Amino acid sequence: MLEVVIVGGGIHGTYLLGRILEETDLGRDEVAIIDPHDGLLEAFRRNGRACEMTELRSTFVHHVGTEPFGLEDFAEARGREDELLPTPGYPRRPSLSLFLDYADYVVDGNDLEAHHRRATVEAIREHDGGRPGRGEGVVLETTDGPIRARHCVLAIGHGGRYRRPDWAAGVEGVTHVWADFDPGRRAGGTVVVGGGITAGQLATSLSERERVTLLTRHPVAEATTEADPRWINWDHIEARLHRHPPGSRARQAVIEDARNDATIPSYVHERLRERADDGRLELRRGEVTSARSVDGDVRLLLEGGGCLRADRAVLATGFAPVFEHPFVEGVADALDLERGYGGMPVLEDETLAWRRTDGDRSRLFVTGALAAGTVGALAGNIAGARRSADRIVPALEGARPIRVPSPP
Repeated sequence: MLEVVIVGGGIHGTYLLGRILEETDLGRDEVAIIDPHDGLLEAFRRNGRACEMTELRSTFVHHVGTEPFGLEDFAEARGREDELLPTPGYPRRPSLSLFLDYADYVVDGNDLEAHHRRATVEAIREHDGGRPGRGEGVVLETTDGPIRARHCVLAIGHGGRYRRPDWAAGVEGVTHVWADFDPGRRAGGTVVVGGGITAGQLATSLSERERVTLLTRHPVAEATTEADPRWINWDHIEARLHRHPPGSRARQAVIEDARNDATIPSYVHERLRERADDGRLELRRGEVTSARSVDGDVRLLLEGGGCLRADRAVLATGFAPVFEHPFVEGVADALDLERGYGGMPVLEDETLAWRRTDGDRSRLFVTGALAAGTVGALAGNIAGARRSADRIVPALEGARPIRVPSPP
């Protein structure tokens, strides 16, 4: 039986793996990370390519290494300081290339791939060792067979589910940027639907080689970060969020109010204006009521009678709620875990362990978007990976059973 299994090899899972290996006495053969991709962080790389991202919104201290200034040191040692990009009134941000090269450095230098098992987790159930009620761990049913572990951490991000408006269902030529969009395919014209940073990045990149319309429901809104930087601080999180009951609607309201969703930073906004001014990009506001494919084109009918026509439409409309993910719901049911408002996991604020319905701590922990009810507005971001690990790692070390030597 393994001591800890992490489900998900993205930013959160990879970072947590490094912290566990560095800060606990768990052996390398006692910890594993399960992810279906060929390598750790592969889904992040793919998404970056899809939206043609060139730089991160997060600052240089947010990365997958355990040393906060590790990325900065990496850049300086290789003469790549110019890839730490300025943001007025805010710390520098890394280029995507620099971020990924440092991630490779961390993964390779700590041999993290040696812990990677390429499989998909289909279900998680309790393992009682043949003694019902003892709850000795969990069994993960995977495409590579069952895996037993004393503790499990869900680090699944948004679970690969994306928001698709009803009008887009079944329409040929309408794709989602994170799912079925081919960034390498050239088109005569594209409509990008969305108002956040992903839509802005994609629209500006595509406009360098084709006609692009960025269609937003609301005026483009600017914000440097996804939430006030104070949400990185546990003192702020505890004061603003933890005063409300775990899993409550009040916590969800605080999180929603704190997040700058559907916003773009100033450097993306400036590029949008430049492209619009020189005629390479059209900014359009409107609500799509229906769509259809006609003679190889996509036609979007807008509220009020307008119409947009292009070779393709790309949705940059965000993620579906991870609390409602069928896999998450199945795990909660199988392990008798408590859920709050909107399916939010009810966690121990001190450990990020998911509570059972009887009030006891389960052997399942969460990080990423699933941990928003405890970690707050930046839970799903790179900064949230650090905050989650701050509480999960000590809990895992403290929960490890004491091994009593067998008598001679």
